[in-house]
Amino acid sequence: MAQKIAGRSRATEGALRDIPRDALTGALRRESVKKNVAAIHVSGKLTLLQRKLSNVLLLNAYDHLITRPKHAIDARTLCLMIGYNSNDMETLKASLRSLAETVAEWDMLDQKGRQEWGVSSLLSYAKLSGGICEYAYSPALAEKLHDPKVFALINLNIQRRFTSGHALALYENCFRFVRTGSTGWWPIDIFRRLMGVDDSAYYENFKQLNAKIIKPAVAEVNKSSNIIVTPEFRKMARAVTDVRFLIKENPQLAMFEIDDGEAMRSSRTYQRLIAVGVGDRLARQWIAEHGESHVAEKLDYVAGQGRVTSPVRYLSAALRDDYATSATPEPSPEAVEAAARRRAAEEEQARADAAREAAVAAERRNRSERLARVRAVADSRNPTQRDADRRLFLRRLEGDLERADFARLGWGSALNARAIFAFWEELEPGIFEGIAA
Repeated sequence: MAQKIAGRSRATEGALRDIPRDALTGALRRESVKKNVAAIHVSGKLTLLQRKLSNVLLLNAYDHLITRPKHAIDARTLCLMIGYNSNDMETLKASLRSLAETVAEWDMLDQKGRQEWGVSSLLSYAKLSGGICEYAYSPALAEKLHDPKVFALINLNIQRRFTSGHALALYENCFRFVRTGSTGWWPIDIFRRLMGVDDSAYYENFKQLNAKIIKPAVAEVNKSSNIIVTPEFRKMARAVTDVRFLIKENPQLAMFEIDDGEAMRSSRTYQRLIAVGVGDRLARQWIAEHGESHVAEKLDYVAGQGRVTSPVRYLSAALRDDYATSATPEPSPEAVEAAARRRAAEEEQARADAAREAAVAAERRNRSERLARVRAVADSRNPTQRDADRRLFLRRLEGDLERADFARLGWGSALNARAIFAFWEELEPGIFEGIAA
């Protein structure tokens, strides 16, 4: 399994030198993107869950990417965040192994305008011990991932909505261009690599690539994320040679937009958190979750305990377990209203997620029952009929991939399920009676 991280710079050397590092304090502050479009692209050879795992691990480590050699997260929490069963450690192990075996490569301009090429494993190591997942990035890759000019962190609220790995890959590769409005032209072979299908002869045919990868991925990005993408194609003679995506914000999903945090960073509570050693992202997370006054109260509590060996750990415990001070003030009406809105939004999202999962499960059950019915009817026919049925159905399949899957799996081919159902409805009317639609 290989992952390709590739960037192509369109900026001049002078433009690169004009970018002030200290102005880019937020994880997603990308005001200089119009000057510097050399960024890390993430290819799609990981599965959807592995890609989500990669993003969650990066978000967890982000504040200390270049200051700590290793990072840790509770394994069960990690599983739940990415949709694994919390007890499914074997799947988690397999996914961590795939990230450690994945090769990351970048090819871009450095800050002095010189070409820089590098390669690294996506994770330098990972281990599970005592219910904790510990992992690390190579120093060179950590530096690239931490630079907001060349990498955009993905909002987990948005990531959770994706059901297709190709759609999430397209979103990741388009999201950082939202300020520029376009990805710029990508050669088709580069795009195929970003989608993780560069080793598939089937997708060398643009018609198949467009029908099976581009159109479904665009539809899901536009439905599920905070951006809207529109593909455009460039041709030489009749062959499509390049693709680019026009990008604009999706106003209907503005609730998922991540604030750059400048207002929060100007608060006294945020500055106190930073002063005791709390990272930028964690400080903003605590203020957003608990409210500024509550965090300030716990800061006062920790300060009143005298000399504390680890203020950040102590403060984390105080917030988690709500260490009591002399009195607990009543929350303001605004805080109560904000909490109610947040709970309502979370409940609505949970209901939508549950409905989506139920629909997917019902569709899978229906497909399984129909395929079982087809196999039973097919097996009941004599050998001559069975051979004729297969040859007749094969003539209906247009793509090499579909033919290969049917040759391998026969009437159990899920890839050809719709075509199989239509074929047998014609051959044996009423075959699916009694199976819920």
